[in-house]
Amino acid sequence: MWTTLLIIIAIGVFIFTKVFIIVEMREEVIQERLGKYTETLKPGLHFLIPFVDRVAYRQEMREQVIDVPSQTCITKDNIEVEVDGLVYVKVMDSYKASYGIHNYKLASINLAQTTMRSEIGKITLDDTFSEREEMNENIVREIDKASDPWGIKVLRYEIRNIRPSDNLINTLEKQMEAERDKRAEITESTGTRDFKINESQGERQEAILISEAQRQKRINEAKGKAKEMELIAKATSKGIKRVSKAIAKPGGDLAVKTKLIEQFIDQLGNVIERSNVSVLPTETANLKTFFEGVDKVSDHTSSSATKNVKGS
Repeated sequence: MWTTLLIIIAIGVFIFTKVFIIVEMREEVIQERLGKYTETLKPGLHFLIPFVDRVAYRQEMREQVIDVPSQTCITKDNIEVEVDGLVYVKVMDSYKASYGIHNYKLASINLAQTTMRSEIGKITLDDTFSEREEMNENIVREIDKASDPWGIKVLRYEIRNIRPSDNLINTLEKQMEAERDKRAEITESTGTRDFKINESQGERQEAILISEAQRQKRINEAKGKAKEMELIAKATSKGIKRVSKAIAKPGGDLAVKTKLIEQFIDQLGNVIERSNVSVLPTETANLKTFFEGVDKVSDHTSSSATKNVKGS
């Protein structure tokens, strides 16, 4: 009894799965009747004629990410690089995706690799990094044109890695290190040069400031001396005017002469004290002779008076 019941349940499940089909929201199903396309089943519950209708293909209608394996490409300057990427596709027509090509994913990968090799061969190694966006756009455009009959839409392509060979990487690292050393030397020499320039400019500016200060000092000293001379001249002029006025008064001439004689005698005394030679002007010599004559006359007078006294 239980065996019969299990057989009946199994037959029921088999018939149900063959008669009814549930299509999910994310997909579309291609139905064939006796090996010929009948219709495209949308999401929901659908009835199938057992042993007549069948599900031929189930197509994913969401956007799909397909990994493009790494491959070796040769750049325009004959350098080998390994490139891989990601291609984003979406099924737009499930009928074409089912009957237009056997495997659109594999076809998209192969087409992406072929187009990528072609694009890499058009540019140099240095440009592969700077022109990555342009290469992505070119690959998308080429794949999209070829994939239109397949009922899919290529949304975008992204180059994931661009890796040169190990030997080239070592060479580039040495070149970059040499370039960094060169830039460091250039920077250091530039800094030394700028330092010397700044130092020489500072010394030059210092010398200019010192010379300007000295010039201004001399100008100020000259102005001070000129002012001093001017004041002395004015004072001397005023003194001379006063002296001339005093001389013009009665007795002024005699006072001047007396003053000159006093100064002359003072200066003469200083000269005589400092000199071992007696120097007498003519007037002084005459004066000395006069006094000597006076002494002789006095002596003669005194002797005469004495004789007269004795004779008396």
